[in-house]
Amino acid sequence: MRIFTDHRDIPADARGASAAVGNFDGVHRGHQHVLDLARGEAPLAVVTFEPHPRQVFAPDAPPFRLMSATARANRLARLGVDLLFELPFPAIRPLSAEAFMADVLSAGLGLRHVVVGTDFRFGKGRAGDVATLRDGGARLGFGVTVADLLGGGEVPVSSTAIREALAEGRPRDAAAMLGHWHRIEGPVLHGEKRGRDLGYPTANLSVEGLHLPRMGVYAVLVDVLEGPHAGAYRGVASLGVRPMFGENTPNLETFLFDFSGDLYDTPISVALVEFLRPEMRFDGLPALIAQMDDDSARARAVLDDL
Repeated sequence: MRIFTDHRDIPADARGASAAVGNFDGVHRGHQHVLDLARGEAPLAVVTFEPHPRQVFAPDAPPFRLMSATARANRLARLGVDLLFELPFPAIRPLSAEAFMADVLSAGLGLRHVVVGTDFRFGKGRAGDVATLRDGGARLGFGVTVADLLGGGEVPVSSTAIREALAEGRPRDAAAMLGHWHRIEGPVLHGEKRGRDLGYPTANLSVEGLHLPRMGVYAVLVDVLEGPHAGAYRGVASLGVRPMFGENTPNLETFLFDFSGDLYDTPISVALVEFLRPEMRFDGLPALIAQMDDDSARARAVLDDL
């Protein structure tokens, strides 16, 4: 997948695409439906924005993103997207609806077809809607398809519903709406290496800027994305602030079963499969180790049933 971060100077072989347009946070089943409608003879593209517009409009709001830009790109590549136009939202924000259609979608990216959801709004002050886009496409020479919201049980599939499921410790319900396990991705950080001394060396990931699932311990699936240990593993992970050691910055600590090796600075992807228990404080290290033994046994049992 080729990634472009500006709508100007797009090479000729990246023009003429059929593009799904939106934020694609989580790349859930609704987003995948939009992507499927955009598939055809033309190259498949996604037009999205970075940072997420909500981060610009409400910079002091609690973190809400389901995935980082890198994780989103990885997921879109897995789904067969050929071109990712990741446009800088602060530069796009002042454009009128007409300028966005004419200068970005048409002249800039040279799109052949555009697919959006029914609730798509664009342009300064969110003045443009799907009717505006259809009219602009007819004048500027690109087709427009509007995808209906995709249902999922009693509520439409949405990033909001997925966030609620994760916050309540229901990763399987989130996965049903996502169409894949919810994953936290990033490079493995250098930590305090306490887990190694306890017999449970962990790969630590930052969760800064992301919506936090319920704090606690999870059965997980782990993909090591690069390097000599690249491959799929199983494990158990703790999402929290490590109250045993008086820390208060959340991170994700993952113990990979049957693994030996150095993963520092290596990008990994951790899929939350099942919530096992909330975060706890222990009276001492023996109690902590005993609980880690139990967590690992429960996680293995859960993952054996997948």
